[in-house]
Amino acid sequence: MNCETHYKTVDISCKDSWTVNFLYRTMAGRIVLKLLTKPAVSRLGGFVMNSRISALWIPVFLKSSSICMEDYKKEKYRSFNHFFTREAREGARQFSENPSHVTAPCDGKLTAYQLAGSHMFRIKNSVYDLKQLLMDPDLAEEFFDGTCLIFRLTPDDYHRYCYIDKGRIVSVRKLQGILHTVRPIALGKYCVYAQNAREYTVMETENFGKVIQMEIGALLIGRIKNHRIKGMFCRGQEKGRFEFGGSTVLLLFQKDAIRVEKEILENTRKHKETIVRMGNKIGENHS
Repeated sequence: MNCETHYKTVDISCKDSWTVNFLYRTMAGRIVLKLLTKPAVSRLGGFVMNSRISALWIPVFLKSSSICMEDYKKEKYRSFNHFFTREAREGARQFSENPSHVTAPCDGKLTAYQLAGSHMFRIKNSVYDLKQLLMDPDLAEEFFDGTCLIFRLTPDDYHRYCYIDKGRIVSVRKLQGILHTVRPIALGKYCVYAQNAREYTVMETENFGKVIQMEIGALLIGRIKNHRIKGMFCRGQEKGRFEFGGSTVLLLFQKDAIRVEKEILENTRKHKETIVRMGNKIGENHS
């Protein structure tokens, strides 16, 4: 079965479920939301999803989601989280062998932003400042006029992510926060990526210079599981995984480091997300 989805798109303004609409569009829902976005609630959700009884939900989830299980190693899942963090079989995620190609670090719905003489970018009604996002003004200045790539993962995506190039880890930082959903309805009302709990790695890469890769938690997913905090890494090497839910990986490149595929930039301008899979080519370096 061919599960390739490269360059298909989804409208950023697509309809949300009645539950999400209740939480973000009604007064009663916003009261409930204040409780749900607390990290302690996500930890409780994680406990439930790691229990054996949660495995009963797997057949229901598979029926309602378009997941190509031929892409994954065959095994018996102990819990829903075990299923959710399932590992792809060898060869299911192919990386371009050309080292100048920028590849997607994960499955997801991609939007691309050129910072254009700034360290700020806009998603729907929310304006993001890299100083606020990184909580490090000096580091943010290094990415002034750069490029920001945002990969929004949904529950049907593969929830492991990787390094996009060979290089070394410069530093790692964890930032505490609340946990909004990363669905478009929330992105239009809150600066979700700057408010949610997140973790970022500053990397010196062989082909793209200094790069920041940030993993952002989401509603009911407080746990970001990165494998290492120092040392060297290889292109395509697994960096970590998210536990239950959908979340976000964000990549920051310095000025003139890369050229993003024109179709992806055009899709973003048209308020569409480009559907990509881990390893897909999404741009090139400038050299």
